[in-house]
Amino acid sequence: MQDSKRIVIEGRGIPVVGNDIDTDRIIPARFLKCVVFDGLGGHAFEDDRKALRAQGKVHPFDDPQFEGAEVLLVNENFGCGSSREHAPQALRRWGRGIRAIVGESFAEIFHGNCVALGIPCVVVDAASAAALQAISRQSPATAFRVDLMARTIAAGSVVVPLAIAEGPRCQFIEGRWDSTAELLAQRQKIRELASSIPYFTQFA
Repeated sequence: MQDSKRIVIEGRGIPVVGNDIDTDRIIPARFLKCVVFDGLGGHAFEDDRKALRAQGKVHPFDDPQFEGAEVLLVNENFGCGSSREHAPQALRRWGRGIRAIVGESFAEIFHGNCVALGIPCVVVDAASAAALQAISRQSPATAFRVDLMARTIAAGSVVVPLAIAEGPRCQFIEGRWDSTAELLAQRQKIRELASSIPYFTQFA
């Protein structure tokens, strides 16, 4: 599954500053009634964006400078709160799609939901997170290169180390993060096993 590999993710950055940004801020609860996830991207950070507009300010997700950015730069405990999978789905569908998230730490369930969508969540220390966010703010055209093989993030001349659990890292590098695709690739073995199990075949 070559197309599923996530070894190097490269794209412009978008900084969303603040600790403990929860899933209700990423995608408010009123948007969870959708049957499919199409259209969620336009509502990412909906309430935060509206609140800043009322103050005469601009949220990064409304700022034309960051249009098309693919690497989200955050801080501590990003994605905390409810376990809604709509949060990473909204990020994936915003603009060109967020393809990697760089932060100080991530809520466990949010992190797992991101892995299931092929979005690496990589960890840097607080100083590095602030430095990368500053680069993105000061030079929005800068390309960020997240290299899971080398375990580094490069932005211009700045290179910082990243941390990622070895399990997800191997899944991304080998293209095995998509559990549905992994299951479907073994459909013949599944059929063979199912045919040998009595309660699948011997109904009264």
